[in-house]
Amino acid sequence: MFLSTAQTQALSQLMVALTEPHDEAEVREKIGLRLLDLLDADYYASYVWDASRKVFGSRVALNMSDRNLSSYEAYYQHRDPITSKMQSRRSATLVEQVMPQSELVKTEFFNDFLYRDGLYWGVNMYAWVGDENIGDMRIWRGRKRERFGADTLELLELIRPAFVGALQRGRCASAGPAAPQQGDLALTERELAVARLVQIGLRDKAIAQRLGIGFTTVRTHIGSIFRKLGVESRTQLVDRLARHGGRP
Repeated sequence: MFLSTAQTQALSQLMVALTEPHDEAEVREKIGLRLLDLLDADYYASYVWDASRKVFGSRVALNMSDRNLSSYEAYYQHRDPITSKMQSRRSATLVEQVMPQSELVKTEFFNDFLYRDGLYWGVNMYAWVGDENIGDMRIWRGRKRERFGADTLELLELIRPAFVGALQRGRCASAGPAAPQQGDLALTERELAVARLVQIGLRDKAIAQRLGIGFTTVRTHIGSIFRKLGVESRTQLVDRLARHGGRP
C-alpha cells in the first residue's frame, strides 16, 4: 500500500486523535473529520447499534443534512438493503461487495435517501467487541468521483483496532461520575452540563462553543438526555429540571 505525503500526514493525525481522551461520540466525530482527508471522501456518518431495539442511533455526521438523516433513522434504515450485510462481515466492506452498484441505484433506499445528499460510492466499517457493535463509520464519495478500492479497505483495517480501543475508552469515560439517577439510567457529567445549558436557553451551536465540542456531538448528547429522562423536547427538559431544582 502506497501512501502519499498528504495521506501519511492525515493517517498520523488520525492515529494521534485516537489516543486522546474523548467520549465515544467525540471519538466518532473527530475520526470522521480526519477520514475525509485520509480517504479523499465527501461524506461521513457514524451510528451505534442498539441491539435491544434493533436500530441505529446516536448519530454523528459530516456534510449530510440533518433532515435526510432523520428520515433514515425513522424510515429508511428499516428498508436498507446493504448495511446489515456489511455489518455482519465485521471488517471494512465496500458497498459493491454486498450489492452491485447497478442494483443499488434501482432501490428506494438509494433514490430517496442516498442520492438526496449526493452519496454514490460507499464503504463501511464496524467496531465490534465480542458480540457487541459499539460504533461504525460510513464513508461516501459522490457520483463523479472514483470508487473506493482495496487500498481503502487496507487503510480502514489498519486503523480498526485503534478505533475500537478509542470507543471502549470513550464509553468508560462517559460512564464516569454520574448525576442523580432516573431509574437505571444516569446522565454523564457531560450530558448534565449540556442539560443545564439547555435550561438557561442556549442553542446547540452556543453549547458547542461553550463546552468546546462539536455541534453534532451536542446533538448526540441531547438525544441521549431525552431518552434517559423520558422527555421529547427542550421545553419538557427545561420543565423537568425546573421541577427538580435543576437536577434530572
